[in-house]
Amino acid sequence: VFFFPADIISTVEFNHTGELLATGDKGGRVVIFQREQESKNQPHRRGEYNVYSTFQSHEPEFDYLKSLEIEEKINKIRWLPQQNAAYFLLSTNDKTVKLWKVSERDKRPEGYNLKDEDGRLRDPSMITVLRVPVLRPMDLMVEATPRRVFANAHTYHINSISVNSDYETYMSADDLRINLWNFEITNQSFNIVDIKPANMEELTEVITAAEFHPHHCNTFVYSSSKGTIRLCDMRTSALCDRHAKFFEEPEDPSNRSFFSEIISSISDVKFSHSGRYIMTRDYLTVKVWDLNMENRPIETYQVHDYLRSKLCSLYENDCIFDKFECVWNGSDSVIMTGSYNNFFRMFDRNTKRDVTLEASRENSKPRAILKPRKVCVGGKRRKDEISVDSLDFSKKILHTAWHPSENIIAVAATNNLYIFQDKVN
Repeated sequence: VFFFPADIISTVEFNHTGELLATGDKGGRVVIFQREQESKNQPHRRGEYNVYSTFQSHEPEFDYLKSLEIEEKINKIRWLPQQNAAYFLLSTNDKTVKLWKVSERDKRPEGYNLKDEDGRLRDPSMITVLRVPVLRPMDLMVEATPRRVFANAHTYHINSISVNSDYETYMSADDLRINLWNFEITNQSFNIVDIKPANMEELTEVITAAEFHPHHCNTFVYSSSKGTIRLCDMRTSALCDRHAKFFEEPEDPSNRSFFSEIISSISDVKFSHSGRYIMTRDYLTVKVWDLNMENRPIETYQVHDYLRSKLCSLYENDCIFDKFECVWNGSDSVIMTGSYNNFFRMFDRNTKRDVTLEASRENSKPRAILKPRKVCVGGKRRKDEISVDSLDFSKKILHTAWHPSENIIAVAATNNLYIFQDKVN
């Protein structure tokens, strides 16, 4: 199937109520879907998401000082909690964060005194009567307007943005630094983490992801390419180079290989909704850490262990550098993350059961039930299994999102967005 690279979805995010779902793509566009309201004559219709607004968030730029092209690709979208009728969201590419206001208009003012209906200024000598302007109904229009542009603060590529629980500040993280911003101030940010060595030849690790604690506005975590997580407390000092906690799992020497360092790099870090746990995703596993235990994770889930023997070819085709994300469900009891062949995995933390599901055109028909998939390694293959050698590594699910309170998930498979929900009896 042919598609344009600009259409590849690069981020997916539900808002705080789950009524809206935003996606960003490589072409710099943001598409917002809105959930249909339940109607009396069609009670099962609720849950369908339809396009609400589409707008161009970022354009390609060129850095003339460094002779670098800056892609328009949207790296992350983060919603702000809704305060009034309008919605606000942050979107970022490699260099610039923008705050967007998305609002509805269904009335327009008419009957200006100094302008005619086309907006042209009237000749004052021709105005003989004064009119009272009135609001007339019009077709609903959804407008997206950039309210703030936060630029020129990152030398390296932004990989994360996270809104603080005080809703006054947010942070943006790149490979070597994390900056704290106030929503009202666009021309300066405060550098809270800087791991850049004086001599760049001594660089041993980079920041891969960062997130604020969901309830404590002074606490945040960031992960590194060495597979470590640092928890920082902004109350201890202005510059959080000294972490409050350091989470690292000791390496098993028997598993050491040429690829150990690459596959231990953490591609995503997420606080649980409760704020008690951190989840991290590396190339082969998802780990859950208790904030009170730094020396090892309390849970480790194998996402696609059958790829361990394929690391050499995955290194050659660059797939080993893919950055998979992970998400919690609303109650922190189930974890979801992506894999190859358009497979995605779910792990139930209570029952310890796991399932592999596939996002494909065949099972995306309304009311279709997803069948669990199995991958077999060598030996005999059952008819419903797929061999590890026939997996399609060009089809990968890197970005997923879970509705904050219901069992509705959004899965981005290249240029397609799939929305699945629990069967309602």
